[in-house]
Amino acid sequence: MAEARENLDQLSINIIRALSIDAVQKANSGHPGAPMGLAPAAYVVWKRFLKHNPKNPAWIDRDRFVLSGGHASALLYSLLYLFGYGLDIDDLKNFRQWGSRTPGHPEFGDTPGVETTTGPLGQGVANAVGMAIAEQHLASRFNMADKSVINHKTYAMCGDGDLMEGVALEAASLAGHLGLGKLILIYDDNSITIEGKTDITFSEDTKAKFEAMNWHVVTVGDGNDLVALQKAIQAGVDAVQRPSLIQVKTHIAYGSPNKQDSSDAHGAPLGEDEIKLVKKAYGLPQDKSFYVPEEVLKESSKALTYGEGFEAAWQEIFNAYKSEYPDHAAQFLDAVSGFLTDGWDSDIPQFAEDNDPIATRAASGKTLNAIAKNLPTLMGGSADLAPSNKTYLDCSTEFQKDAAQGRNIRFGVREHGMGAVMNGMYLHSGIRPYGGTFLVFADYMRPSIRLASLMKLPIIYVFTHDSVAVGEDGPTHQPVEHVAALRAIPNLNVIRPADANETALAWKQALQTLDSPTALILSRQKLPILDVKQRDGEFNYGAYAIKHTESPDLIIIATGSEVHISLEAANLLKKDHNIKANVVSMPSWELFEKAPAPYKERILPSGITKRLAVEAGIPMGWEKYTGLEGKIIGISKFGTSAPGGTVLKEYGFSVDNIVKNALELMK
Repeated sequence: MAEARENLDQLSINIIRALSIDAVQKANSGHPGAPMGLAPAAYVVWKRFLKHNPKNPAWIDRDRFVLSGGHASALLYSLLYLFGYGLDIDDLKNFRQWGSRTPGHPEFGDTPGVETTTGPLGQGVANAVGMAIAEQHLASRFNMADKSVINHKTYAMCGDGDLMEGVALEAASLAGHLGLGKLILIYDDNSITIEGKTDITFSEDTKAKFEAMNWHVVTVGDGNDLVALQKAIQAGVDAVQRPSLIQVKTHIAYGSPNKQDSSDAHGAPLGEDEIKLVKKAYGLPQDKSFYVPEEVLKESSKALTYGEGFEAAWQEIFNAYKSEYPDHAAQFLDAVSGFLTDGWDSDIPQFAEDNDPIATRAASGKTLNAIAKNLPTLMGGSADLAPSNKTYLDCSTEFQKDAAQGRNIRFGVREHGMGAVMNGMYLHSGIRPYGGTFLVFADYMRPSIRLASLMKLPIIYVFTHDSVAVGEDGPTHQPVEHVAALRAIPNLNVIRPADANETALAWKQALQTLDSPTALILSRQKLPILDVKQRDGEFNYGAYAIKHTESPDLIIIATGSEVHISLEAANLLKKDHNIKANVVSMPSWELFEKAPAPYKERILPSGITKRLAVEAGIPMGWEKYTGLEGKIIGISKFGTSAPGGTVLKEYGFSVDNIVKNALELMK
């Protein structure tokens, strides 16, 4: 019986390998080597540890499985097919093809069972850390002594390349500090990357490094030893005070006579002749592609029955929980459903025109705190800049080891890690994440922002110190090209509010947006609260006339701190030169582009061709709104170290210079 069991396990593993190499070969594109080496470890996780229900991939208390090395996607698709996630053999045959459910790298939303989009190395490791943070926080918030509604693990698989990437190490450092004991990272230690052996670039002691970061580390000397793999993963499961790294020595392209342990197998099909040799080594028919014996399908399909049992047992617990703790159950359902709770926006502040000037970063902090006390899923922090970003929630405590109920995360100086961790927190569900840093450091987290945009995750980024007005810290800290760079990312809403009230509206818009992330671009310096009595239009459409006149001679378009000086310039133009100017506050290009065409025509009438755009950043892109006859006041060079007001004036962001340019435009 035991021998038959072992034989079936080995056959199943070899079928996973064969399916992966067949998919890559048919596509004539892909990465066969990693699936061949990792198949035993993946099989042990899925067959013997993973708590999941293939019939309901969204079940909240499932274990999460993240393939950080997304180039090994054929491995994941083979697992999803065998274990009943609704893929069929034709999906594997359609690997990497137009419109398929099996794209080249795993994409969230395309394939049932894919927890996150991976491919850029290191991202999945950090996503898994975010998922583990979310699990620990929700468990602390909702579990009762006698009933647990959140109690699951996060498994992730990574390779040498993942662990060379800074984002993975940033997140791993944070995970060790936080003691995320339900996080288990399986490291495919095959010593190969595209360029060859890893010893040309990667010679540190990974075990010692992770132990120094407060991880529990177990090593497996033979990645084909199923008993050793099971014992190692079980040890990781049992190490509840620390995250676990299972370092598994594997062979890339295992079983290939001519390509095992070679970088040649990393990113290219093996070739028909080599595949026959591999299948012979595996004891599989050499003349059959996408071959799956009935006994393998029968065995793996048991996951459907087990999965239904897992969820049914949980549902029984939750039904009792709902009866005994109805308020907590209602809050739990709101959280995991992503609902904005009733009254979440009831305390959003309004700022009177006669109030003292206030920086939009400070107005953001007031708005964030007003929302947070009514929206318990709102959770986040800053990359060691909370006092400057105004991102600390006064209504809660810090999320720390043994204090997981806190909603304030100290991300440390780890911008990229923060971005990717937030993605994982949202993907887990139950959390609405936000994170802050200086706008100039958005570059450090751009890959994570791009992936959030690709996955349509409504993450909120709080980017403060938004222009050369940063001042004395100089060009290294003065963002110039950053707003334009963020606007270039598809499906990212960039909002640069002009005053405190626009900032409050920006937060409201961001939280009501569920299909894209939002970048809030906020000032360090204090800005006056604007008079909106002449306002025409809606903030939620991305632009409106904050000063509206009938039959204007020109239109001045501005964002952020440049709106109030544009208003002053418009008043001087009327007073001193009898020139009528509409002033359009355009906090968001993206929202404006989604506005109805008649609305856009109302705000920027096509008949008014004299247009002047004013923004303290590079002018690239503004020509879309100014047209050929318009002008742009922007910055086409780096900043300089001086008081912020001086830098703005010297760079042309003054009432006098706006008037001067408007007069030149009217000639």
